[in-house]
Amino acid sequence: MKKISLKTIANELGVSSATVSLVLNGKDKNGRVSKDLSEKILAKAADLNYVPNTLAKSLKVGKSKTIGLIIADISNLFFGALALHIQTFAQQKGYTVLIGNTNEKLSEMEHMVNFLLARQVDGFIITPTEKSDNLLKRLNNSNIPLVLVDRTFPELNINSVLINNYEISYKSTELLINKGCKNIGIVTYKQDHFHVNERRRGAVDALKNAGIFNPDNVEEVRYEYLREDISAAIYKMINRNPKVDGIFFTTNSISINGVKALIKNDIFVQKDIQIMCFDENDAFYILPYAVPFIKQPIKEMARTAIDLLIAQIEGDNKTETVILEAELVEKEKVVNQ
Repeated sequence: MKKISLKTIANELGVSSATVSLVLNGKDKNGRVSKDLSEKILAKAADLNYVPNTLAKSLKVGKSKTIGLIIADISNLFFGALALHIQTFAQQKGYTVLIGNTNEKLSEMEHMVNFLLARQVDGFIITPTEKSDNLLKRLNNSNIPLVLVDRTFPELNINSVLINNYEISYKSTELLINKGCKNIGIVTYKQDHFHVNERRRGAVDALKNAGIFNPDNVEEVRYEYLREDISAAIYKMINRNPKVDGIFFTTNSISINGVKALIKNDIFVQKDIQIMCFDENDAFYILPYAVPFIKQPIKEMARTAIDLLIAQIEGDNKTETVILEAELVEKEKVVNQ
């Protein structure tokens, strides 16, 4: 299909390309083009299916009005919601978001960074993979606007948006303790991520301060083999003597797979074993019991990340780490009689 240019429209109407550009780019604020001619230009552009060359325009003004969003796992409900809110807030600011998924692989993150740089994005919002600190350091040293969200590397001077991982994990584990659990397990990722380590540290400190921490009750699972590892971890916990009577799941993906594994093993959740999950999940509402969970302020995380990034794009060199408060949600299950 032949590409339609401003010159094509101008030739069709017998006017200059500059006149067409004024109308189609909304720059005829002084009324230099008559209303009748403006309407003809707009109608002809629609009739010819004219599509603006945004890349050429970005080269002229030095900005593409696009943002590169790189997330860890688009299939995870948390990251899906985060991406949706980031896209919404970016559009409100006049930016388009190009989204890349890494599946927690450093090689994929490197590929997406290079791909998006080639597309002239104005900046990045990234949930970084493990061991990606050197890549982020290179981006930062190149003065490319950058915000990390959900995860960070504290040693790097990069804008970050996080939640209070340690405090909310401590508080959530305390809830299990206050419910009478005395042999509490922790299921977490076998990763060296700051946010995962903080969640683990918060839960462990709560158990230590209660005098009931058992290092054998900490199970680590691999992202690549999540279902198999979760099944093995749950099997060990329910067959341990004494049996684990409470479990803290440290992420959304671990939580939902952990609940599935408990049900598969005929465990009466919230009766035989109390649980605490990360992130809200629609599946929790169809279960015959209430599932307490940690609700992350996803919408506010997205808004804050966009605000920090656009400030950088516009020349603000200030660097800060914003820590937002997560909420512990414990609702009683309402059963209709």
